[in-house]
Amino acid sequence: MKAIIIGAGIGGLSAAIALGKIGMEVKLFESKQEVRFAGAGLGIGANAVRALQQLDVGDQVLRAGRVLDELRILTLRGKLLQRTETAVVSRKYGPDNVTIERGKLLEILLNALGPEQAVLTGKTFRRFEQSDTGVKVWFDDGTMEEGDLLVGADGVHSCIRKALLPSAKPRYAGYTCWRAVVEAGPDMLPYDPNVFIETWGHRGRFGLVPLSNNRIYWFACVNARARDPQLKSYTTQDLINIFRDYHEPIPQILTLTPNHQLLHHDIYDLPPIGRFAFGCIALLGDAAHAMTPNMGQGAGQSIEDALILANHVRHSPTLEEALKRYERERIGRTGTITRMSDRIGTVAQLQNRAFTALRDALFPLLPARSLEKQLKYLYEVSLPTL
Repeated sequence: MKAIIIGAGIGGLSAAIALGKIGMEVKLFESKQEVRFAGAGLGIGANAVRALQQLDVGDQVLRAGRVLDELRILTLRGKLLQRTETAVVSRKYGPDNVTIERGKLLEILLNALGPEQAVLTGKTFRRFEQSDTGVKVWFDDGTMEEGDLLVGADGVHSCIRKALLPSAKPRYAGYTCWRAVVEAGPDMLPYDPNVFIETWGHRGRFGLVPLSNNRIYWFACVNARARDPQLKSYTTQDLINIFRDYHEPIPQILTLTPNHQLLHHDIYDLPPIGRFAFGCIALLGDAAHAMTPNMGQGAGQSIEDALILANHVRHSPTLEEALKRYERERIGRTGTITRMSDRIGTVAQLQNRAFTALRDALFPLLPARSLEKQLKYLYEVSLPTL
């Protein structure tokens, strides 16, 4: 059997590896002229590390990334709101959580494909037709590809999803984010390289995420209108003005960031949809369940998708039945995580001073069992062996 995959991001590359492992011929298409090892950083939860191990790249990701001891949520003055010992979580649920530069993760996945499965770049999806004998896909350059399975891994603004579910549209989360990766130099103010810090304040939210090789990924999220043209031209000085009253080393981190390294994106998610499978077509990753980054599960759920899709294709009597089983297994879990992440973002992005003061007073009082329940749902997931 032959699989056509549209989109060479984390989900598409993972799907290509997984389907290749079960013996499928795979053709992977990307609209850009090259696979870009770009982006900032991201977290890979223990659940996704387990899935990556099944794709034979988990140990590489652990070596290239950084395993952290703690996650702390602080107020803008540096007061502790919540502390999670990630080392304890790792011992309980299996592999370590790890942070890694997005480009490095993409490089590892691409190398795992091998030269015989090169990504076909500069191929913009145009349309598809499916029949009893499979699926045909046309591209903007006039070429066509035929296969048995079409996997739509083309992101939150998926053209394949739009063709299948035109009413399923991305939703603006209400905030916009800037990101960058910087070097932690010798003059760095007090900063623990083993701790992921997220700071919640009435002017916005700021995250400091340690990476390997003495690098730091930071993100800054501010409530704003969607597609505000003024925000696209913001410099680090504009961000310093917003976060100047936040605890150190946040202002210093911003001063270390050159303007040309700033990445800026509005945050969108996809309200949970009711179908991932359409005959011999499957939606995967952000095309199926784009979520806000508040739980660090976007990439992880895409990797889980890939592993579980391949497992059902391998063990189901027909391809159509395989996709139905994939859909049944993934819709509930990804929908729940999407809603959980959206709720966390709503709380974290509060701006009203009275509401933020109430949040900061009540948040430390949350029972430990509520966090434990959330972690258990994320990490105690049954994953197949390919």
